[in-house]
Amino acid sequence: MNKKKRFNEIVRKIKSVEIQGAKNVARAALEAYFLLPSKDSKEKLMSSRPTEPMMFYVLNLAEKGVSKKEILNHFEFSQKEINKHVLKLINNGDVIFTHCHSTNVVNSLIYSKKKGKKFKVYNTETRPLFQGRKTAVELMKNGIDVTMFVDSAAAFAIKKDDKSDKIYVDKIFLGADALLKKGVINKIGSGMFAEIASRNKIPVYIIADSWKFTKDKIKIEQRSLNEVWDKSPKNIKIKNPAFEFIKRKYISGIITELGLMKYKEFLRKIK
Repeated sequence: MNKKKRFNEIVRKIKSVEIQGAKNVARAALEAYFLLPSKDSKEKLMSSRPTEPMMFYVLNLAEKGVSKKEILNHFEFSQKEINKHVLKLINNGDVIFTHCHSTNVVNSLIYSKKKGKKFKVYNTETRPLFQGRKTAVELMKNGIDVTMFVDSAAAFAIKKDDKSDKIYVDKIFLGADALLKKGVINKIGSGMFAEIASRNKIPVYIIADSWKFTKDKIKIEQRSLNEVWDKSPKNIKIKNPAFEFIKRKYISGIITELGLMKYKEFLRKIK
């Protein structure tokens, strides 16, 4: 396959969400850029997924002459540091809820399992593209006890039992597509789940690479209605927002390669 054809294939896969997860998108974009390094290539890649500041960040680094190896080394270092902090946070017997698919979340859970931590994971199917299935399969293959809920039943998993006052979930781990000053952007549904968790006094932790932070305004991507209902009747309107904002007040802490800290502390450090 020639370079141009490979480049266009990567752009298509990023745009169609065939390549999932902010870090995987950034890696793929980096590969594509070095196939055809130019300002035009950079712009095409950036327009393929407008809600991925990590991709923008690595493409800017590449354009400035930072090597592919240096950038990939950061990803490896960041994941190792995140793994250490997640390991300390998980207690034996925990039930952890997660949504969609986050490479940082999944890898840190697998690491904790390999280090002997005993816990269960509840996750969502994540409609309309079912990214949660990828999470469930990866966790299951690594010996983690995982239970998947349909998206509309997530509140059942998160809330307290009214009779016994038992909390089904101990902690919520969410990834992030963008880290902003006032909160986080992640897969649609994340803000709702964080709000439900807050009402039930369940801590919500964001697990992400600090390179996802941006001062830019991020526009919520509206994806094709065909993802929700292919060949739907003409007079039915469909909204398909891909992402959602999680308010800072619902975030108990954030884990990056910089450590586990309150979101305000993270903002001070990232400056």
